Amino acid sequence: MPKLATAALAGALTLTVTAAGAQDTTAVTFGTNWLAQAEHGGFYQSVADGTYAECGLDVTIVPGGPQVNNRALLLAGKIDYHMGGDMLQAFNAVKEGIPVVAVAAIFQKHPQVIVTHPGKAKNFEDLKNLKLFIGDNGFASYYQWMIAAYGFTVEQRVPYTFNPAPFIADENSGMQGYLSSEPYVVEKEGGFVPDLFLIADAGYSTYATTIETMADTIKEKPEQVKCFVEGSIKGWYNYLYGDNAKANEMIKAANPDMTDELIAFGIDKMKENGIVVSGDAETLGLGAMTEEQVGDFYRKMVDAGVIEDGLDWKSSFTTEFVNQKVGMDLMPAN
Repeated sequence: MPKLATAALAGALTLTVTAAGAQDTTAVTFGTNWLAQAEHGGFYQSVADGTYAECGLDVTIVPGGPQVNNRALLLAGKIDYHMGGDMLQAFNAVKEGIPVVAVAAIFQKHPQVIVTHPGKAKNFEDLKNLKLFIGDNGFASYYQWMIAAYGFTVEQRVPYTFNPAPFIADENSGMQGYLSSEPYVVEKEGGFVPDLFLIADAGYSTYATTIETMADTIKEKPEQVKCFVEGSIKGWYNYLYGDNAKANEMIKAANPDMTDELIAFGIDKMKENGIVVSGDAETLGLGAMTEEQVGDFYRKMVDAGVIEDGLDWKSSFTTEFVNQKVGMDLMPAN
């Protein structure tokens, strides 16, 4: 997730938000994987407009952050649902024998990008001609795929410390980024609009911003899972295409360093790049997941040496609660 980091970000407090007037609801907790931002907007939307409450849930959102591990809280039974990063986490859970299951994929595309100075690369393969600032986590995951699929090299990679200054100073370099984070920072600090290369568009086919829960929750409380998933899906339609003012106020309350300008930038980038609405989500509804796409990504990770072969990857997710075209009536006609 984005590292738009200032000291104040680390001090952001957990925000508990409950729909006004909700009665006879079941309290559940949803932990995000980073500080509140536009990329979490649909979840806040469903609290703000009462969508969760309509099907019986009183949802508390617990933001993540540099000092917060909400996934550990999920495993410990301290929260009910968690925002997963991508399917690599789900595969690793299978490897470790942890019964975490992805029940929806809000992002059809991973928002990871490589940013460059304007005109320095015409396409993704041209990035092989540049020095690339890539962090350790990225090097161990998607960069291994870039090596296997495109022929990128270990030598051209320079460790990225989440400081854009070295990239800004070197026009013959590229830098990893989160779609709505580093590009925004580069515009502000570098004074130019960088070119963006979305790794999803180059074939890195994982889902992102998944909704995870424990296998026992699915077994014992399927109606609750259905409510949370479908409520989240409706919230995302309403956040992207409806009145999101109250949700944005909640986001800013949870993360005081978040601004209206940055929220608008994030929403624009999600729409422009089809992060939420693209692929199967265009016909099956938001949150869509298919065995075909999960399997495709698994095979790519095996080929890249990131994940071992032979894992029961099909147990990492379920389509029981998605692909039902829920909320598609909330999508604008044009």
